[in-house]
Amino acid sequence: MSEQYVPPKVWTFNEENGGKFSNINKPTSGSREEKKLPEGKHPFQLYSLGTPNGVKVTIMFEELLELGISEAEYDAFIINIGEGDQFTSGFVEINPNSKIPALVDKNNGNPISVFESASILLYLAEKFDRFIPKDIESKTKMMNWLFWQVGSAPYLGGGFGHFYAYAPEKFKYPLDRFTMETKRQLDVLDKHLEKNKFIAGEEYTIADMAIFPWYGLLAKGTLYDAAEFLSVHEYKNVIRWADELLSRKAVLKGRLVNRSWGDEDQQVPERHSSSDFDGIRLDF
Repeated sequence: MSEQYVPPKVWTFNEENGGKFSNINKPTSGSREEKKLPEGKHPFQLYSLGTPNGVKVTIMFEELLELGISEAEYDAFIINIGEGDQFTSGFVEINPNSKIPALVDKNNGNPISVFESASILLYLAEKFDRFIPKDIESKTKMMNWLFWQVGSAPYLGGGFGHFYAYAPEKFKYPLDRFTMETKRQLDVLDKHLEKNKFIAGEEYTIADMAIFPWYGLLAKGTLYDAAEFLSVHEYKNVIRWADELLSRKAVLKGRLVNRSWGDEDQQVPERHSSSDFDGIRLDF
């Protein structure tokens, strides 16, 4: 039996603790480097990375553009969180929490900064009046599930994902705890999708865009390489729904924006126009 850890009376920061992200994680906020963010020509400037939270927003932009809404054109610049790009003065100015994604709407010379992925989705949905139900019952259902994702995903990402994929050592207690919670959440979602085509019913909404990069891709086996460990084949309704979304061109494009890993023909590190997808393999 391993030696039991006894917490000190006062916690102190140890830079050697933290595993893969120990070089950037600190108990303080704010900028660490003076550096301006790049800026493109389009109305929206997105600073992000192709992680699940980043993918939510690029899917939304690509969906809007698929509808022919040219006012939703955007420039997407990569923020390498492993190198600490999120702590530059330019990024901290638009998101003091130093997390991706962060968005600037140029707003005809009166720029508006938007951070937190769900906030960005709501901002764009309301601005363009798309992918958000108009009747109060359906809208409330959508909002319920949008905020379900906001509250639940930290247990999947910061909990299960961290201890399963990134922690410097494997520990049974946190893995058991967060695996149990992740499977419970998948079961909640699976039972809901047994009776609903999309998250909010028959209508595809930003709730789908928010939940898919976390739970849809987890069920499809591309998140944390944990499909066998979690027995994701059990969640047949989640898989059916994920396949439904993966039939959408905008979803396939959005999941590759700000990606700098994996197969080279499935990477779009920066996105400035539709031509950036030329030669890119969109299949899942």
